[in-house]
Amino acid sequence: MIPVQVVGLGMSPADLTPAAREIIREAQVLVGGRRQLDYFPDHRSMKIALGKDPEGTLRQLAALAATRRVVVLASGDPNFYGVGALVVKVLGAEQVVIHPNLTAVQAACARLKMAWQDATVISLHGRSWEPLSAALGKPGPLIIYTDPAHAPGEIARFLMNRGLADVRLCVLEDLGQDTERITWLDLAEALEREFSPLNLVVVAPAPGEAGRLRPQLHLGLPEAALAHEAGLVTKAEVRAVVLAKLALLPGLVLWDVGAGCGSVGLEASLLLPGGKICAVERQPERAAQIAANRDKFGVHSLEVVCGEAPECLANLPDPQRVFVGGGGPVVGAIVEEALRRLPSDGRVVISAALLETLETARAALAQAGWEVEVIQIQVSRSHPLAGGTAMQALNPVWIVTGSVKGGPET
Repeated sequence: MIPVQVVGLGMSPADLTPAAREIIREAQVLVGGRRQLDYFPDHRSMKIALGKDPEGTLRQLAALAATRRVVVLASGDPNFYGVGALVVKVLGAEQVVIHPNLTAVQAACARLKMAWQDATVISLHGRSWEPLSAALGKPGPLIIYTDPAHAPGEIARFLMNRGLADVRLCVLEDLGQDTERITWLDLAEALEREFSPLNLVVVAPAPGEAGRLRPQLHLGLPEAALAHEAGLVTKAEVRAVVLAKLALLPGLVLWDVGAGCGSVGLEASLLLPGGKICAVERQPERAAQIAANRDKFGVHSLEVVCGEAPECLANLPDPQRVFVGGGGPVVGAIVEEALRRLPSDGRVVISAALLETLETARAALAQAGWEVEVIQIQVSRSHPLAGGTAMQALNPVWIVTGSVKGGPET
C-alpha cells in the first residue's frame, strides 16, 4: 500500500509549501470536502468527496492506495479538529503521512494581533453546547469553531441566557478568502446579524472588564456568591466536611436531596468529572435558585429536580453517593430510600441542625445495619468589633455518615 498523504491547506492553497503543492500535483486520487476539492478544478485525478459518512468513504481508500497515490485534503491543520485523526483511525498510523499547516485559530489571532497561548479553544461543530458551558469559567479569550446549529447569533443567545451580556464577540468570516471580514459586536448586535457559514468566533470580556468570562467555581465558595433564600445555604466550612465525607470519585452519581440553593452539588461537580448530580428541592423558588446558580457557574452535569422526596427519587438514576441536607419530618423516609438504592460501596451523608434530625438519621442507618459515624462541627468566624477582632459562633451542625458494614473501602 502506498502511504496516504493528508495535506492541510491552511486557510487556502496560498498557504501550501512547495513540497505540499508537489504532493497534491502528483496525486492520482484527491479526497476532501467539496470546498477543498473546488480549489483544484483542473486536477486530472479521481476525486472523492467526503460526505455524510466520511469514515465509510475513507475505508475505500485502502484498496485505491494499493496502486495509486491518494491525497486527502483538509482545512487548516489536519490534526487540529480536522480529518487527520479519523484517517489514522481508519487506515492505521503506519499507512498515513500528515502534512501540517496553519490553523484558523492561528490565522485569527494573527489578524487580531492577539497572543493565543492562554486562549481556550473549543469546537461546537457537530457537538452539543456542553463544551461552551465548561469553558466559560476559564481565563483568557475563548475561541470557538462553529457550525450552522451553533452560529454566532446562537452563541450570543447562549451567552446572554447565562447572564454574560457584557462580553463581546469577534466574528471572523471566510478567513484567507477574498471575502474575508472581521467584525467586533456586542451580543445584542450579533443576534441581529447573519454571517458566512465559514466563520470562527472569539469571545472576550468587554472593554474595561478583566479576567474570566464568568465567575469561577471553586471549593469553599462564600455564601454571598450564591443566590439563596435568607441564609438557607450550607456554610462553606460545613460544605468542606460534607464533600470530604462523601468520598467523591470521577463518574459517580450524587443525589443532593433538600438541595436548598445547590451549594453542595455545585462544589461536588468539581470532584465528579464525568459524573452527574441530581439536586432535589421541593420548593419551586429554591429550585429556581439552584438553576440560576448552576447557569451562573456553568455546571452542565447538575440536574435540578423540583419535587417531594422521597416520592420523586423513584425517577432518578441509582446513586453511588447521597447527601441529605434537608427533609424535615420525612428525613427518615429519604434515608431509607437512599439506602435501598445505594450499592454495597455506596455512602450517605446527612447534615443535621436539629437533635431530632440527628436521631432520626442515626436510627435509620442503624436499623439497616449500616455503619454510622457522627461528628459535630462548631464554627466561629472573625468579625470586627470595637476597633479589634472578635469571634462569632455559627449554629452547630452534626454530620452523619453511613456506609455498609464490612463493605469495600471507598
